[in-house]
Amino acid sequence: MRYLLDTHALLWALGDPRVVCRPARDVLASAANIIFVSSASLWECAIKASIGKLELPDHVFDAIPETGYEVLPIRLSYLNAYRALPLQHRDPFDRMFVAQARAEFLILITRDPEIAKYDVALLRC
Repeated sequence: MRYLLDTHALLWALGDPRVVCRPARDVLASAANIIFVSSASLWECAIKASIGKLELPDHVFDAIPETGYEVLPIRLSYLNAYRALPLQHRDPFDRMFVAQARAEFLILITRDPEIAKYDVALLRC
């Protein structure tokens, strides 16, 4: 299966995997699954770290490839899908995750109940 981590799931997976719900931990532990990280998540982390809302280790982004996670860039097709989404959730990063998950047929791992308003495959934690 193919999954996309939203930002908090990514931070938990990198920082303290015990905080991730059991179903998501099982997904992350299975070599049969492909785990994607949106470049939007990395951008969100960089923004929050630069304004003091998030502490990140110095080389956290460099560690992503070591996890085996694949970075999913923001493509033009995702931006078109993003624009077509109804405004049911105001967080621009979460809306990008929805657009990417839908476009790539990924299961989005999130705890955000607002994302469930969209027609997107979810693993809610």
